[in-house]
Amino acid sequence: MGKTFRKLIGLPVNVRAENPCGPDKWQLMDQLTQAAETYELSHRTLTVLQALLTFLPSRHIPTGPAGIVFASNQRLSERLHGMPESTLRRHLAQLLRAGIVSRHDSPNRKRFARNRGGEITAAFGFNLAPMVHQADAIGHAAGKAQARQEELLALRDEVLMLRAELMRQTGHETELAELAKLLRRKSDEAELQSIVEKLKNLLESGEETVLVAEETSTAYIQNERHIQDSDIIHFDSEGQGAHTSDTFKCQRALSADKVQAVSLSQVLTACQEHQYFFPESLRTWSDLERISDKIAPMLGIDQPVMIEAKRIMGAEAAAVTVLCMLEKANAIRSPGAYLRRLTQMAHDGAFTLQPMLMALANRQIVS
Repeated sequence: MGKTFRKLIGLPVNVRAENPCGPDKWQLMDQLTQAAETYELSHRTLTVLQALLTFLPSRHIPTGPAGIVFASNQRLSERLHGMPESTLRRHLAQLLRAGIVSRHDSPNRKRFARNRGGEITAAFGFNLAPMVHQADAIGHAAGKAQARQEELLALRDEVLMLRAELMRQTGHETELAELAKLLRRKSDEAELQSIVEKLKNLLESGEETVLVAEETSTAYIQNERHIQDSDIIHFDSEGQGAHTSDTFKCQRALSADKVQAVSLSQVLTACQEHQYFFPESLRTWSDLERISDKIAPMLGIDQPVMIEAKRIMGAEAAAVTVLCMLEKANAIRSPGAYLRRLTQMAHDGAFTLQPMLMALANRQIVS
């Protein structure tokens, strides 16, 4: 046995394919998984096929009765960790329709086998021989599926590169937000090609400027000037810095109970996780904003989402929010959606930084 195995390993692939034992069943399973879309097989259906293959003791699918799986639905269900028999029957029917397996029924449609001298002489159940007969077709379909997947990945990379270029231009915030939604789902080749063309058209008609709204840029410059005077910033009910209220007009009148003061030292005391990534000292609000801009993409927050947070909350408040999110990153399933929610709350006047910072500070005291 070992000698035969060594001989096969030393032979070219086309010669090894002539192995009388037939193709490796798990290699066929891998190829069929790659070509699942071609054969219209779901991952659950493939799991059922995998369970059928486990009833064959050898790594190849024997011809004749030895290649027939005669396990009952109950045994199959047990091997599939309790899959309901109704679900099992549905997936078995799909394998039959795809021509991957065939039925070899007894007169009463019961599944069983007869042995003679330790060998199976007759078996009734699911015949896996069609899988061997289609080995070449399965391999060809798997190759095509892999090539198609590589093309899709190349197109997606092109979309991401064009998107990065578009982020350096102004006036495309809406398109970038829509693009972020499109990239979250699985797009086919035609959709990706369409996205590439649209992005190229936008880039050809755009201007090479930084992707931030004009009023945000103005507020940011004023924030920078204010930072040099004090490390304490007052945030209003909209999340905007009080010192930028002349640039951003609040949508509602401010009330005294919705004005809050946040100091840089308070933020740095509550938020320390960033030091593991950026150990340099943060001396100004400008330093904090710069670090938060680097942390946001690390958390998976898209740039359009961060820009909108800065526009609604103010640059400093958005930066503090990102640092707070980093502190509890393990508990946040979708940081981008989380920040969008906080941004909406800030827009509605229902978000303040103090409770978030106090909760983090109290957690450090407890620990």
